[in-house]
Formats: sequence, C-alpha cells, structure tokens
Amino acid sequence: MKHISLITLGCSKNLVDSEHIARQLDAAGYSIMFDTDDFNEIVIINTCGFIHDAKEESISVILHAIEAKKAGLVKYVYVIGCLSERYADELQEEIAEVDAFLGARNIMDVLQVLNVTEEKKILHERLISTPSHVAYLKIAEGCDRTCSFCAIPAIRGKHISVPIEDIVAEARFLAKQGVRELCVISQDVSYYGYDLYGESALDRLLEDLEQIDGIEWIRLHYLYPNNFPVEILERMKMSSKICHYLDMPLQHISDSVLRSMRRGFTREKTFALVQKIRQQVPDIVLRTTLLVGHPGETEEDFNELVQFVKDMRFDRLGVFTYSHEDGTYAEKHFSDDIPEHVKQERADFIMELQQQISYEKNLELVGKELTVIIDRREEAGVVGRTQYDSYEVDNEVYIPDNSLQVGAMYSVTITRADMYDLEAQLVTK
Repeated sequence: MKHISLITLGCSKNLVDSEHIARQLDAAGYSIMFDTDDFNEIVIINTCGFIHDAKEESISVILHAIEAKKAGLVKYVYVIGCLSERYADELQEEIAEVDAFLGARNIMDVLQVLNVTEEKKILHERLISTPSHVAYLKIAEGCDRTCSFCAIPAIRGKHISVPIEDIVAEARFLAKQGVRELCVISQDVSYYGYDLYGESALDRLLEDLEQIDGIEWIRLHYLYPNNFPVEILERMKMSSKICHYLDMPLQHISDSVLRSMRRGFTREKTFALVQKIRQQVPDIVLRTTLLVGHPGETEEDFNELVQFVKDMRFDRLGVFTYSHEDGTYAEKHFSDDIPEHVKQERADFIMELQQQISYEKNLELVGKELTVIIDRREEAGVVGRTQYDSYEVDNEVYIPDNSLQVGAMYSVTITRADMYDLEAQLVTK
C-alpha cells in the first residue's frame, strides 16, 4: 500500500476538492493522511492563490516538501489547486523539483498522474478530513461577479452550479457517515441555480436537504447581497434544521468605494437588506467580511465604514487589507495608493471595535439555554458550538464535563462570556 500526504491550504472549497480526491485514491488502494507534518512518500499539496499571504504560505509548504524530497524522505511532490492555476509556468521554472503542477480547473487530473482511474460510482463520496459530525457541502464552482479586487473568476472560471440531485446524493452519503451538520458553501451561494434553472434554486435545494435523515443543522456561507434569495428567510424561520446564521460578505459601505470595487450594490440597498433579514429572522446571527485600504478609500470613506460597524453591530466580523492581485480589475486600473501601515491600522481599529461588540453580545447570552454540538475533547472538558457559530471560524463553548460525547448535541446554560468564547454547564432534566 502506498502512502500519500494530502495537504490542503486556503478555503473550505479546497478542502472539499481534496476530500473527493482522497476518496478516489482510497478506492485505488492508497493510504491517505491529511495535513500531516510528517511527509509520506507521495505528497500532494492543494494550494491557495487568492491573496498574498495565502500564496506565501503555499510556496513555503511546497519548498518544505522539496527539502524532504532532497533528503530522501519523499519520492514525489505534486502541486495542485489555485496557485498552480495562476502561476503554473513560473512555478515549473522556479521549482523544477516538483513532479507535476495541476490547476484548480483540472484538479482531478492528479489521479491520472498517479495512474488511478476515476470511479464514477463514487463521485458523490468523500473521505472527510473534518470531525466526523461536520462537513462542508460545495454547491457551485467559480464566480460570475466582477469585483475589482478578486482573482477567483480568473482562477476558477465562471459560476457553475452543481445539480440539485448530485448535491443531495453527496449530502445523503455524508449523513450515512455520521455527519450531522452541513456547511453549504460556494464562492457565491446567492447565485446558485441561475445557470442551470434560470432562477435561484437555493430554496429548492434547502427543502431537499431538510429531508435527509441524520442531518440536524444546515448552515449557509458566502451569500452575496446581490441577488440575495429573500425566499430562504421564511424557510429559515420555520425550519428546525436551517441554522439562524448567514455569512454575507459586504466588503464596504461607502458608495464611492463600492463603485470602485464593482460590487453592484449600494449603501442604501445594504441597510435595507440587513433590516429585512433581521425583521424576518429576529434571532439571526450575521457574519460579514470587510475589505479596507482599497485604492481610493479616503479617510471619510473609512469613517463611514466605522460608523456602519457601530450601527449594524454584526455578530461576527472579519477584516482583510487590500493587496494588488495579478490580473484583477483593480491591479490593472488603480494605483495601490494607500500605505500598508495605514491599511493595517484601519483593519486593527475595526477589529478592536468589533471585539467590544462581540463581548457585549456574548454577555447577553449568559443565563440562556442553548443547544450545542460537541467538536472536540480537552483535558478537563469538551468544546462545542451553538447553531449561531460556524466550525473553525466563530465562537466556541467550553463545558467542563468530560462525560459528553464528541458529535452529540446537548442543552446547556451559558454561565460565562468573553470576547469570542463562552462557558456553559449541562442542563439536567
């Protein structure tokens, strides 16, 4: 049996790709180890090429694998994914020791390199690298948006929705493996179905996913405000399975910056949409992502963004600083005119503001009874999450009780709160 180290960098969409590859290799008799520091004889690195820091991380891991190859610890190194898609020629020239580079659009060709024939009957199956009770469910590939700062359309291509029947088949497989929580993802979940069905099909998809036995939570990530499928709000409100949680990257609030970003949305529409979402699902938790330092962002634009964060009081919020990315509209048409230290100061200021908002919102949970799913065990207890928190990116709940089982759900009472995490005790009935 040959042993493969399969290392995934970047986003959860990459992780799903790796898990599909792993299932095919497993069926062919390979032993797969995910994200191990101890390389096996074959190393596959699924890279990210989205932003500068992610590219640097990918290069670092590749070079580390090459050093292991030179030392005789590794026989073959294969690099796949987004970085290869963007820079294959340069990478082949600069890191010739890599045995093959394969891009994001032909990622499954790594099977051919390994003389493995893709088995059609297991196309909906995956080897799960997350805890067995939670998995990501990718419903589309690529993106049709033309945001100035984003390289994803150039890397991944146009938006291509996965047919509903294929998604449901994969979800049923995951449920049979013990998955209880599905995190629905794509670059643009709001646009799901338009290319296949001529209209949004997200509500139809959710209706089918709700029917799958064993699935308890369905969580939605990366809904763009443009073409937001408002019909899902009523389903979310009435459903016992769809988490009252939305991840909706807004990026900015200043109309001038939004125009420069080519977001196709406005300040007025943003406020109206957030208000509508909160009216229809009063207890909803909103996660958003902001981008500071976009070319042309003035101090006035930034102050408007700060006031927006204060007014909206998002439950979860992340901030990125702008960087020129090869081939993007902004890289071609704008000067990167804001100093790096100013970008970072702006990002830090917003995150400090958000820390206080998060702390105040967490304090409101003390004394409340919530359901948690247990993710892992620690020395003196277990760590879980509520329906309002996504795996690996949001708040966690610590429960000092080692008798609780990983993957199970329990009712707890929140007893303590800090900026990002909670403590609770089991509700005994």
